[in-house]
Amino acid sequence: MVRPISIKSVPQFFKRIAGTNRNVLMLGISAALILLIVLAETAVPANVVGAYGFVLPILLIATARNRRLMLVTLLLCIMATYAGLLRPTKPGRFVSAAINRTVVVGVLMGVAYFAMTREERKAREEAARAELALQTEHLLTANAQLVEIKDALNRSERLAAIGQLVASVAHEVGTPLHSIAWHVQALGEEPMVSPDTRKRIGIIESQISRVVRIIEELLSSTRQRKPVLARLPAESLVQPVGALMAPAFAGKGVILKVEPTDAGACLRGDVEQLQQVLVNLMENALAATKSGDEVVVAVDRRTPSPDEMEQRRRTGEPPLEAMVLVTVRDTGCGIPEEHLARTAEPFFTTKAIGDGTGLGLFLSRQIVAAHGGALSIQSEVGKGTTVTIALPGESERTIEEA
Repeated sequence: MVRPISIKSVPQFFKRIAGTNRNVLMLGISAALILLIVLAETAVPANVVGAYGFVLPILLIATARNRRLMLVTLLLCIMATYAGLLRPTKPGRFVSAAINRTVVVGVLMGVAYFAMTREERKAREEAARAELALQTEHLLTANAQLVEIKDALNRSERLAAIGQLVASVAHEVGTPLHSIAWHVQALGEEPMVSPDTRKRIGIIESQISRVVRIIEELLSSTRQRKPVLARLPAESLVQPVGALMAPAFAGKGVILKVEPTDAGACLRGDVEQLQQVLVNLMENALAATKSGDEVVVAVDRRTPSPDEMEQRRRTGEPPLEAMVLVTVRDTGCGIPEEHLARTAEPFFTTKAIGDGTGLGLFLSRQIVAAHGGALSIQSEVGKGTTVTIALPGESERTIEEA
């Protein structure tokens, strides 16, 4: 069985090929030089100076940083140098020629030693620099992870502290809320109440009941409860929140538009938690706008991305046919770029003390993530902000498969 080559090994593979080709080239050039020097000595047999030319192939082979190759080259150069003694010389010149060529051999050996030593030292230095660069990269990665862990720890500590505070406040607020809920219910049962007022009282009663349930959850656990998933038409998510928030927008003079919802846009989610997210987003849009500005709530659908499909496959959930997009778009003041990156942090807020806790967007992201979706923000100062919630859509076929 052929073992597949990993992506990380590809650069090293090409480096080895390049190094092999370079060695072959150096060997070819060195062989050609040795041959030329031998031919030159043959043409001028009495001149030992040409033998010093063997220094060139030795220096070339040294750049290959291969001791075995250097040894072979040096032996060839020594043999070629002493081969000049086999050619006839003048009487009495043999001994001097042997001495001269021995000097040449000594020079060649010295050059080979120092050249090889220098190249090996350079190789060690390059390896040391590469190792240092690798360690530096690992250190930077570890430092980035440490910063992330530190930030997560700080957020956890702040969440724990606020959890204790919320639990104590929730305990004290619970009793008067129950009393308010009873009086609102009694007011709705009065015979003289008009249908329009009765409708508004019903909205108030439902929201008080929701606050009571949230307080009960806070008292029972400091963690966000798991969503209770059910088939949810997008219209039943958007329209009630639009009716709830309409008076606040009218009171500030901000135009609220809830665009008609595609009848086929359905998702699987916890209506109470998702309405909590939408209320938070609309409150943020209201806070960022002034009289005459506009806030638009729209629902759309798109094809799931490959990453979203892969995420569903890894979690063992049925394939997606569409993603439902709930968008809250305003023409308000916008969010500065330096603040946009911090919107995911708990307790980060630019509102005045008492106007916000900085937990709204943080909790909204957690709720959307628990539904298998994502929350994204696009904003430009002076032009407005668009917040998009992408949630897995659901069709009749998905229900049958489930």
